[in-house]
Amino acid sequence: MLRRASELLIVLGVALALAACGGGAEPPSPSGGEAESPPAATPAGATISGVIKFTGTAPEAEPILMDAEPICADKYPEGAFTELVIANSNGTLQNVFVYVKEGLPDQEWPVPSEGVLLDQNGCRYHPHVLGIQAGQTLIIRNSDGILHNIHPMPVNNRPFNLGQPVVMDSEKSFPTPEVMIPVECDVHDWMLGYIGVLNHPFFAVSGSDGSFSISGLPAGDYVVEAWHELYGTQTISVSVAEGGTEQIEFTYTGS
Repeated sequence: MLRRASELLIVLGVALALAACGGGAEPPSPSGGEAESPPAATPAGATISGVIKFTGTAPEAEPILMDAEPICADKYPEGAFTELVIANSNGTLQNVFVYVKEGLPDQEWPVPSEGVLLDQNGCRYHPHVLGIQAGQTLIIRNSDGILHNIHPMPVNNRPFNLGQPVVMDSEKSFPTPEVMIPVECDVHDWMLGYIGVLNHPFFAVSGSDGSFSISGLPAGDYVVEAWHELYGTQTISVSVAEGGTEQIEFTYTGS
């Protein structure tokens, strides 16, 4: 009897040990049944991209005489020229501001926390054309270390005239949308740039290949406008689906 009782105790001990270790059984899924499927991906915003075509003859770029500012002149071994029209070798146009003019939902778009840089380097504004949201910080930099004064001439915003005598940064902003704001330097009359101020982030500037891309748009019907400092504005209507991409094309003609 004692022997049989001992054997039963051993068997019972082994069973309890297996139960404590899970007994080799599969753990239950988090839902208690079948494993949950991963959540569906949120559709990405739509994109409008395209190119600014240029036909005809561009006006000759005029030389800029910087003899009085050797610090700047030395940055142009082959000479400095105006930027009124920059036609690319592939038949496209630079420095065209492209933005969504109509069709966006009536809502407030978050203002980016990072600023947009306008650099004075070589007695020129870099970039020549830029976009910024209303209320976003404009970082104005003097990289030349000589006297510059930044003089925007807006219509809807308050103008300012800011002097920078040394290498330094200053910060400004424009609270009201305005396309476009010319910027001059009263010290160097050849310095000219443009700032497009919008209450949304859907804008771009054509680059050295004439292309542009505006992404993150809600699905909808839009009017997109292109602006050039000499050739003026053009508009195109375009519809985009959620997550889709639409290609558009503007064409400017030189005389």
